Amino acid sequence: MLEPSSPRYAIYYTPAPEHPLTVTARAWLGRDAFTGGSPTASAGLADTGTNSARRALTTAASCYGFHATLKAPFRLKEGCSVEKLERALRAFVTDWPSCPIGSLKVDMLGGFFALAPVSPIPTLHGFASCIVEEFDRFRAPLSPGEFQRRLCGPLDDIETTHLVRWGYPYVFDRFRFHMPLTDRVPVESQADVKKELNAVFGQLLSEDYSVDTLSLFVQEHPRANFVVRSQFALRTRTLLKEAV
Repeated sequence: MLEPSSPRYAIYYTPAPEHPLTVTARAWLGRDAFTGGSPTASAGLADTGTNSARRALTTAASCYGFHATLKAPFRLKEGCSVEKLERALRAFVTDWPSCPIGSLKVDMLGGFFALAPVSPIPTLHGFASCIVEEFDRFRAPLSPGEFQRRLCGPLDDIETTHLVRWGYPYVFDRFRFHMPLTDRVPVESQADVKKELNAVFGQLLSEDYSVDTLSLFVQEHPRANFVVRSQFALRTRTLLKEAV
């Protein structure tokens, strides 16, 4: 059975393109999610043999771009347009203030490294849950192939139930805010990679972060990278990035 070729959309958090964390992350990942292109060498990440080895650890993470998932990638259901989705996002952000994250740390989740809050933030879980519920009306069901690929992961009964109902297993009680920086890292390399990540990102982690924007990412076809289509500031009608 052929896989769907229609675009996928995702509601992510990512800092503004000029924020030092964004600048450093796009240099680390080797791709700019705002422009779709490769960044020039910066943030002390010259194009060296070490950098080439890093690319091998960031293939999938680079495809998705620097982000934290709030509503996982989905296709639009029949009768819904991306313009209608963006109007709903514009309306949603007027009702919500920024949501605290706090300071960050380099953490490991399921074998890959990510930036995660130092302390649990209950309001962040509630905020993400509202986004999952509010925008599920735009989501088409997973294709059989997409569903089966998700089932190949080590999901428990609750996560499988979430997958069936919401199209993604890690929502509500299983949600954990994180911003991926690598793909799965071999056990023997984990200590060295974590040391490098702390060296690259360490000076940026103590900032008091917050989810102050929502970004609509788009993947135009299954082999395409995700890019930022539009970005909205919370509790305003400000469109920070317009669809191209």
